[in-house]
Amino acid sequence: MNQPKATILIADDDDDIRLALELLLTSENYQIIEAASAKDVIIKAARHQPDLILLDMNFSRDTTSGQEGLAILSQLKSHNIPVILMTAWGSIELAVKGLKQGASDFIEKPWNKIKLLNSIEQQLSFSRIKDEHQGYRQLLAEAETKAWICHSSSMLAIEQLVKQIAPTDANVLILGENGTGKSLLAERIHQLSSRQSSPFISLNMAAIPEALFESELFGHQKGAFTDAKQNRVGRFQLADQGSLFFDEIGSLPLSLQPKLLRVLETGQYEILGSSHTQKTDVRLISATNADLSQLVAEKAFRQDLLYRLNTLVITIPPLRERLEDIAPLALNFIRQFSDKYRKNTLTLSQEAVKKLKQHSWPGNIRELSHTIERAVLLAMNNEITAQQLLLDITDVSPATIALQPLEQAEKQLVEKAMAVTSGQVLEAAKLLDISRNALYRRLEKFGIKHES
Repeated sequence: MNQPKATILIADDDDDIRLALELLLTSENYQIIEAASAKDVIIKAARHQPDLILLDMNFSRDTTSGQEGLAILSQLKSHNIPVILMTAWGSIELAVKGLKQGASDFIEKPWNKIKLLNSIEQQLSFSRIKDEHQGYRQLLAEAETKAWICHSSSMLAIEQLVKQIAPTDANVLILGENGTGKSLLAERIHQLSSRQSSPFISLNMAAIPEALFESELFGHQKGAFTDAKQNRVGRFQLADQGSLFFDEIGSLPLSLQPKLLRVLETGQYEILGSSHTQKTDVRLISATNADLSQLVAEKAFRQDLLYRLNTLVITIPPLRERLEDIAPLALNFIRQFSDKYRKNTLTLSQEAVKKLKQHSWPGNIRELSHTIERAVLLAMNNEITAQQLLLDITDVSPATIALQPLEQAEKQLVEKAMAVTSGQVLEAAKLLDISRNALYRRLEKFGIKHES
């Protein structure tokens, strides 16, 4: 006999309803527990800890108000079990009340078999992903590899601003060059917010094919389109009650911007393949190195969406303007990579620190990370020297650029980006501010070897 997919508690005072649901769900390989009264629901939920509860809104106390179901729902909240509400007297007001009190979904009797099974599968999938994500977040917290470092006056001012705005739910737009630490700042805002115990979900808009954007944001049901082989939980559902970080927000297709605007204004959206409206409560943090005002002028970005995103704006300065942060950042990366490569923790020579501060850092903190990683690998003793930073062979400051054919200069820039990022194509593409495919074309054009 196959292992049951999950255990479901059916809570309904109607014997025929429980029997019909039991026959349907056992045929789909679910294990069933039944409860016929409000008291029975609470007892069996605590005793058996089911994976999901199908909860009727009306038991013997009354017949149509749904208040008894809402009362049970509030008592079930501490068990952290997904609950799908059921009622034969459906109303928008009742559905909204149930969803606000923590229900995962809402169906009317008589139910549509396919919709019910899809909803059950969707909520179980979401619950599993949420559990995995919580475990992943705990591992990240324990690792402490992403230290928040601010010694320079500009970063201290940003830290003060973050502490002021983080407790609010205002949307934040983070601006800055590639590699300045925009995603780290987004996590910092979440950590200092009232949502810190809920998920922090991030999404790099530039890395998603346009055809998959809607599925990534809102999720899809099995069969919603040709390649939808199974249900998928969207980022808005994953981030519910927490924070959602959209990196490279300027890459969001114009066709999808009205749907994002609707979520920000109403908290409502639909999963692809479903007509049921979902509710979400997220704090949105966005980031970009693009000029969104220019994109608005070019009609590539909606102005009303920009107004929703930029309630608060924080601009991170480039690393070359944060000299006081360079040495602390470098020492943090040294500790990180020393652990990674099982080496004794190294120190920086005074000449190395001076060299780091003289470099222009076009790739910002991301470039500094790659530089230190390489130096840790090359270090022979307990100290990293200026020579082991290998900055001379990659430094091409404006004062040292010689006049040459444009194609030759382009080749040198591509070679520099690949060297700085240790051959990481995606990272190099970010440094050059071009797409990954565009960089691949240039690598082939100039015959530069790389790992696919």
